[in-house]
Amino acid sequence: MAKLNHHFSKLSQNYLFPEIERRIAKYREKNPSAEILDLGIGDISEPLPPSAIRALCTASCEMGDSKGFRGYGPSEGYSFLRETIATHEYERLGIDPSEIFISDGAQSDIANFQELFDINNKIAIPDPTYPVYLASNVMAGRTRPMTKQGRYAGVAYLECLEKNNFQPSLPPYAQPFDLIYLCCPNNPTGVALTRKTLEDWIGYAKNHGSILLIDGAYSDFVTSPNIPRSIYEIEGAKEVAVEFRTFSKSAGFTGLRCSYTVVPRALKIIDHEEEFSIHALWNRRHQTKFNGVAYPIQRAAEALFTEEGKKEVKGLVSSYLERARFFSEGLKNIGYTVYGGVDSPYLWCKTLCETPSWDFFDHLLEQHQIVAIPGSGFGKAGEGFVRFSAFATRETLQKALAQLKKG
Repeated sequence: MAKLNHHFSKLSQNYLFPEIERRIAKYREKNPSAEILDLGIGDISEPLPPSAIRALCTASCEMGDSKGFRGYGPSEGYSFLRETIATHEYERLGIDPSEIFISDGAQSDIANFQELFDINNKIAIPDPTYPVYLASNVMAGRTRPMTKQGRYAGVAYLECLEKNNFQPSLPPYAQPFDLIYLCCPNNPTGVALTRKTLEDWIGYAKNHGSILLIDGAYSDFVTSPNIPRSIYEIEGAKEVAVEFRTFSKSAGFTGLRCSYTVVPRALKIIDHEEEFSIHALWNRRHQTKFNGVAYPIQRAAEALFTEEGKKEVKGLVSSYLERARFFSEGLKNIGYTVYGGVDSPYLWCKTLCETPSWDFFDHLLEQHQIVAIPGSGFGKAGEGFVRFSAFATRETLQKALAQLKKG
């Protein structure tokens, strides 16, 4: 008789985004003519860059010719894209093309990377943060059931709060953790980790034999001078850190699906007095469970690094950051306390009158027809906040501010 993986039963039954959709659908049913302004979803609103479209079409046409047709590609990605990324993103940082793995999404790789490690490894995650870090480890059996306090036992929650400028503090030295997830810039707070914070975490990982899993999905949005765009800008990072990057938000690839993960060869672990290469293990896992990203999509990603492509991506990123600045200033003028929106397109906004996050979500929807994401959906430390996304059109943001001013 087949047996279930009962660790799935430990997951919260009310996953964040389906619950939001349920509440929106309920509101629409009662108010069918209402115009709902969605500032919750992190999807992009601008089309693909022209350079990517041309490359995508050209490569697709190649596939229709007997001389240009390609079947299965290398699971780790075509060399033309890996070499291009290494040249344009990591040339001065010493990352080799062979250390770059092309995939169909940073979320997939982040969720899958924990497969390389024993379930008895102790994990630490920021709070609030993107749900996939915790959920993938719950599914794997690396946590105990959720407590009455709303947190899983067996996990270290690195609280990102106003009082610590949303920088996750190091755990006590006597409590080492093995796998540490860091998101920079953070989703949902929109606040990036400073160089000092990242240096401290690299030092911690070296002292304890830990591995840092760095989610850099929004690294292209970094503008502050004290914020590294890559963890490998910091000395010693290649010995302790894996970096996940994506083209989804900066180049509008949410519908194409293309990302990459950097696993340095210098990253090793000792298990039972034997040394293992994380690069070799991830390569083996990739070859076994992944058949690669489609050739036309990889050509489209490559085109983003041409002079024209870089200008187009910079334009998209600048446009979203300008919308974040515009909406942040508008919220502050109304009287809201707002964080983020400088190195990321997300705004982390305190609810009014210390209203609980879900109650404030309902208030925004029912009184202003605005959708935000309740902060508590990203972790207990997110209570009392909501996340607004500046990926919406400027027109939508203007309408939202007008609605809020009415209140």
